[in-house]
Amino acid sequence: MYWIWIALSLTLLVAALHVYFLVLEMFLWTRPLGLKTFRNTLEKAQATRVLAANQGLYNGFLAAGILVGLVRYFEITIFSLVCVVVAGCYGAWSVNRRIFYIQAVPALLALAAIWQAGRNLH
Repeated sequence: MYWIWIALSLTLLVAALHVYFLVLEMFLWTRPLGLKTFRNTLEKAQATRVLAANQGLYNGFLAAGILVGLVRYFEITIFSLVCVVVAGCYGAWSVNRRIFYIQAVPALLALAAIWQAGRNLH
């Protein structure tokens, strides 16, 4: 039974992280927290602001998919977590390796906990 709570907690953590990424990328990209988080200069952040906002919107869609899946169709949560893993792997490969640990690892842990919770239900 405790695996269900671990899975739920990890899944909600991944959703919360993606809401946080949305805020950082859409609203704080050119502010001190956004500049520090993404190690950007103000000039580079201003030049890439629209791209970052688009990226933030996609992070919001991932969070929404996870949350809608928890409320309505659980398969959507699984799909959204897998999308997070893929996005984290691609970000690690194309931008910075730490993205894997920040984005993909929590989603992998949530998926593992969901799998374990499902095994314990039968």
